[in-house]
Amino acid sequence: MNYMRILRHPRAAVIAHDLVMVVVSWLAADWIINRAGVAGIFESLPLVMELLLVLGVQSLVLWFTGLYKGLWRFASFPDLWNIVRAATFGTILIIIAMTLFYGAGVRQVLGPVLIYPAILFLTLGLPRMCFRFWKDSRTPVRENSAGTGRALILGAGRSGALLERELRHRGAFEVVGFLDDNERLKGAQVHGVPVLGSIDQLPRVCIEVGADIAIIAMPSATNQQMQQVVEICENSDVEFRTLPTLNDLGNKATRIDDLKRVVIDDLLGREPISLVWDSIREGLAGKRVMITGGGGSIGSELCRQIARLNPVELIVVDNSEFALYRIDHELRSEFQDLIFYSVLGDICDSATVEKVVGEYKPDMIFHAAAYKHLPILQTQVREAFRNNVIGTMRLAEAAERHDVGTFVLISTDKAVNPANIMGATKRVAEMFCQNMNGRSNTRYITVRFGNVLNSNGSVVPLFKEQIAKGGPVTVTHPEISRYFMTISEASQLIMQAAVLGTGGEIYVLDMGEPVKITYLAEQLIRLSGKVPGRDIQIVYTGLRPGEKLFEELFHELEPYEQTQHEKIFLAQPRHANWESLGAVLREGELAVKRYDTVRLKEILIRLVPELARTSIGTKPGVADVVPIHRSR
Repeated sequence: MNYMRILRHPRAAVIAHDLVMVVVSWLAADWIINRAGVAGIFESLPLVMELLLVLGVQSLVLWFTGLYKGLWRFASFPDLWNIVRAATFGTILIIIAMTLFYGAGVRQVLGPVLIYPAILFLTLGLPRMCFRFWKDSRTPVRENSAGTGRALILGAGRSGALLERELRHRGAFEVVGFLDDNERLKGAQVHGVPVLGSIDQLPRVCIEVGADIAIIAMPSATNQQMQQVVEICENSDVEFRTLPTLNDLGNKATRIDDLKRVVIDDLLGREPISLVWDSIREGLAGKRVMITGGGGSIGSELCRQIARLNPVELIVVDNSEFALYRIDHELRSEFQDLIFYSVLGDICDSATVEKVVGEYKPDMIFHAAAYKHLPILQTQVREAFRNNVIGTMRLAEAAERHDVGTFVLISTDKAVNPANIMGATKRVAEMFCQNMNGRSNTRYITVRFGNVLNSNGSVVPLFKEQIAKGGPVTVTHPEISRYFMTISEASQLIMQAAVLGTGGEIYVLDMGEPVKITYLAEQLIRLSGKVPGRDIQIVYTGLRPGEKLFEELFHELEPYEQTQHEKIFLAQPRHANWESLGAVLREGELAVKRYDTVRLKEILIRLVPELARTSIGTKPGVADVVPIHRSR
């Protein structure tokens, strides 16, 4: 043991106290057994050596049992258990040490050993508990300070118990009870605080105990459970807060500082996903990784996630100067050892693509750059085709020329039976990459998912803005629904799919159950402290051109199967005739140069016949449709 380290320890006084108590305990045990009197004890050299040996052995055991990681202020049963272990193991080692090094026989040390552990437990444990009780009795309850009052904790599990202790120590709230649906806890007490009933009894219990706030301490709750609990809280007319989810908490202890308002992610966010991080780390560590659209919602989160996995280099490409500046600043601040390049450029520009891919020679490309705003693109077919189709072609072809190992196309559920320009262009991008895979050493992988909560340009920020202005909140149709997932989950599953694929696959992320947009709007209104229909109106404006009531994750010609990851499905791709596909795409490039939007719509219908069933301002042509073959 390094004793200089002990002297510099922030709780050196505690360590000194314990060492003194070790000596006192051994002498007390020796005195009780009448081996030696207290007076003149140091006149015997062997006894002094005996004390030094006991002190050395016991101090080692105390240190390695982790006793000094805890604070006397928060001394509890785990600390007492550490003392029991330290006293027991210390006694065993003392017997062994005296037998081997001091030459003492078992009979010589047997007397003190019989009662030494008990005395040591008392001399170490009692001061800690007395100090704890003294501090607790002196902790003032700041009843008039902001954010204080009488609290009910929903959830009497480990998180609830830890939160109650933290609240009591801080004096922030007086916890008057727990509510939990576990029948076995009914009538029980947690740290002396009673479990008053089940969570659905919150409205009645709030009135009975005069609660000012309800705190949801259920970090492992599913989104469905959270929806039910929040609905009960809203009906109780009581302020409520929550702890973060298990994903957000990580390994942190439950603390009052973690309390936050319930946000829409808590209600629509999904159950925590379990990733195979070893395979992800193995697939990305030590690689040169390029991310296009790296300043966007998904792209920037991919940058953050991949930066933690020790890539050799990270190359971020974006055509938005401000978006690129933000992610550049963030990465350089948080990952100072990361070799990082930010490139301001357009993937539709052949010179830019060739320069960037040829110069940096990435091992993997995550292609997140795309136009995605459905209503705008419905009238901007030329820009949608140019960016989503031609930009993908430029990048995918450059990946083949420069021997990129893996190319990951980030697609959308709107590419399945597309009813709009955006979905159709993304479907064409999928087709091109899937067919490139069979003609290249590069692995081309497609990843499909639905809407991402709080992403740039999504419905959640729009609803929040409308609520802040006092409404109304506009929804296109009462029955419209969408799949949702969080930005973090989408990015992590994209990385998982990237290391699963061997090339040519369409990976579809498990989006759970679709969510009605009306429900989303109502919850956002309630979370803002207002009542839907009374304080904020919801107005239905009608479906926009190209908008579907519901989205699909799989096409009828794409049979799917489960992969080794429960949240990722594998859809069988449909292969097109390469010559026909290339010829039509060359026509599309020519139409882009001529700004011929009518011709571009016709080309999209030829490539994606499903689009002919919708109204996009042109009649379906009778030109040949590109032959599509179901993968075998």
